[in-house]
Amino acid sequence: MADKRDYYEVLGVGKDASEDEVKKAYRKLARQYHPDVNKASDAETKFKEVKEAYDVLSDGQQRARYDQYGHIDPNQGMGGGFGGGDFGGGLGDIFDMFFGGGGGRRDPNAPQRGGDLQYTMTIEFKEAVFGKESDITIPRTESCDTCFGSGAKPGTKPETCSTCKGSGQQEFVQNTPLGQMRNRRPCSTCSGTGKIIKEKCTTCSGHGKVKKQRKIHVRIPGGVDDGAQLRMTGEGEGGHRGGPAGDLYIIIRVKPHDFFVRENDDILCEVPLTFTQAALGDEIEIPTLTEKVKLKIPAGTQTGTFFRLKGKGVPHLRGSGQGDQHVRVIVVTPSKLSDEQKELLRQFSSHDGAHTHEQEQSFFDRMKRAFRGD
Repeated sequence: MADKRDYYEVLGVGKDASEDEVKKAYRKLARQYHPDVNKASDAETKFKEVKEAYDVLSDGQQRARYDQYGHIDPNQGMGGGFGGGDFGGGLGDIFDMFFGGGGGRRDPNAPQRGGDLQYTMTIEFKEAVFGKESDITIPRTESCDTCFGSGAKPGTKPETCSTCKGSGQQEFVQNTPLGQMRNRRPCSTCSGTGKIIKEKCTTCSGHGKVKKQRKIHVRIPGGVDDGAQLRMTGEGEGGHRGGPAGDLYIIIRVKPHDFFVRENDDILCEVPLTFTQAALGDEIEIPTLTEKVKLKIPAGTQTGTFFRLKGKGVPHLRGSGQGDQHVRVIVVTPSKLSDEQKELLRQFSSHDGAHTHEQEQSFFDRMKRAFRGD
């Protein structure tokens, strides 16, 4: 065994190191050389060397024999040695130590949170603006009311698995060129549950869970928009072994409106005007989300002009107040005119000809300047 490094040297501690110092050094090196963390070609070899050194120095009797005889164990003869190539729980032990049981020592009977659910709800435009209350029905798993989630027939109870002694796992030893490796797998007898149900509940067939249609009352706040997500705590899948239920996430889809368009908390709409209304001015009625209001159109209003109706938009989802409504007016050119109307327009054009020509010239001048880059 002369090719083996001194165990104290491997861990980087002195021969008078305490148990805590040995353990601290091991944790540091095990994390450093763990093959799932360190991808170097020699990482696994170094990791096993560190593990072997720790197995010996952390055991009082083995450490005493090592201090007296070195790598040659008198109880095993010249061909033996300390550690024997058996690396205890293998790589899983390191995950147990550093990552909270990731190596498979998690209690199979510990409470487990239920899964989350998602439901898409389509509502009308005004329902999104002012809010809505509604009942929805969702399918989800819940604890069986007959066996209260145990899976066992009423009057009986699950028994501890005799194969894994309730751990939910079996240990397998594999011989490798580097020694023995121990691996843990879910128990084949109890499928990793740690329990055996000899008499199953007839309602849930031993699963402890049943599918149910659950009616839930939903309150949608005013001001939600398309794509909003509402979270309902505890309305998801039922938990396992007394664990809490998951959550329900409701995705809101809002139908478009025939007249209104929403932009954040503002409402946009377009209103047609006749040529006469735009030229001479008028007072018109505008529909809002709650009522009709009067809007004064000044004489000479051009098509595309926006008017603002303050406070007639969507209520703010968080906080008080609400957005505005913006009205865009579109001057509509008549497509059918009577002979009398045509004559009146000709007369108007003849009286406004100079002005019209001047406007056209001004317009073409602006176009020329734009093309020249002025």
